[in-house]
Amino acid sequence: MNAPDTAELGGSGLRVGRLGFGTGPLGGLFSAVDDEQAADALAAAWDAGIRYFDTAPHYGAGLAEERLGAFLAGRPRAEAVVSTKVGRLLRPGPAVDGTDGFHGAPARVRVWDYSEAGVRRSLADSLERSGLDAFDLVLIHDPDDHWESAVREAYPALARLRAEGAIRAIGVGMNQCAMLGRFVAETDIDCVLVAGRYSLLDREAGRELLPRCAERGVGVLVGGVFNSGVLADPRPGAAFDYAPASPEVLRRARELAELCAAHGVPLAAAALQFPLRHPAVTGVIVGARSAAEVEANAAAASLEVPEALWAELDTWEATA
Repeated sequence: MNAPDTAELGGSGLRVGRLGFGTGPLGGLFSAVDDEQAADALAAAWDAGIRYFDTAPHYGAGLAEERLGAFLAGRPRAEAVVSTKVGRLLRPGPAVDGTDGFHGAPARVRVWDYSEAGVRRSLADSLERSGLDAFDLVLIHDPDDHWESAVREAYPALARLRAEGAIRAIGVGMNQCAMLGRFVAETDIDCVLVAGRYSLLDREAGRELLPRCAERGVGVLVGGVFNSGVLADPRPGAAFDYAPASPEVLRRARELAELCAAHGVPLAAAALQFPLRHPAVTGVIVGARSAAEVEANAAAASLEVPEALWAELDTWEATA
C-alpha cells in the first residue's frame, strides 16, 4: 500500500487516503507535544503523501485542531481532506493536566452536547480554532451514553448541513461496534470510524459491523490499529485501549510479533495493513506525535507483506 492511495468513502463522492493522519497525539495524548514537534510531524505526513487528516475538539481540548489548522494554512487546502467531530463543546475552565489522557492542553473543559444547537456551535468553534473555511467530513463522536440525542438531534443536524453543501460527508466515530451498527441500520450516514475494534488483537467489527456496512454501502474508517500502542511495540508498560496492557494481552501481542518476525515483517506493518485487507474498509487513521513516527508508519504502510503471513494470522485469530 502506498500512502497517497485514495478510495471513495461510501457513496459520498469524497475520496480519502487509505492512510490518514490522526491528530490525537498532537493534542498531547499520553504526554505533551510542543508546537515545533507537532508541526514537524504534520510536515512529515504531507511529505509522505498523506492528505487525509482527522481531528476533534476532544483532542487536547482544541489544541489538535489549532495545530492542524496552522499547518494547513501554508498548504493548498483543496489537496487536503479534513474531518472533525461533534458531541463535546469546549468552555473556558481550569486546565488539569492529564484530563481524559491529554497533557499540555489549554484551559478548557469539555461539555457533552449532541443537540442541533450544540452541533452547530461545535462546528463554528472548530472552524474558528482551526482557521479553516469548511470541514469535508464530520463525525458524531463517542455517543455511547447519548443515543437518543445523537440520533434524534445530532444526526439530523449533520444531515441538513450535508444537504446544504456545508459538509461533504457525515458519520459516527466510536470505540464500540453495537451502536455503530445501529447508526448504519437506522440512518443515512456515509461512514463509520471504528477505533480499536478491528485490529490483529480485536476483530469484533469483522463479525457484524463490517458486513453490514458493505451491504448498505457505508464507508469504514479504522482507527486504533495499534490498540493504543501494544501492536506497535509489545514491551512491558505498553498501552492497550488507553490503559496499561494486561499480561495476557502482552502475551498475545508478542505471539503475533513472533509470527510476523518469522516472515521478516515487523508487527507494526502487519497491524497497520491488516484492516485494509477487508473489502468494506476505506482507510485507516494512524496517530503520530513526531516526524519519526510518521515516517515509520508510512514505511509500514508500504512494506510488502507475504500472503503466507496473512494466512497464518487468520488462522491465529481463529484459534486465539
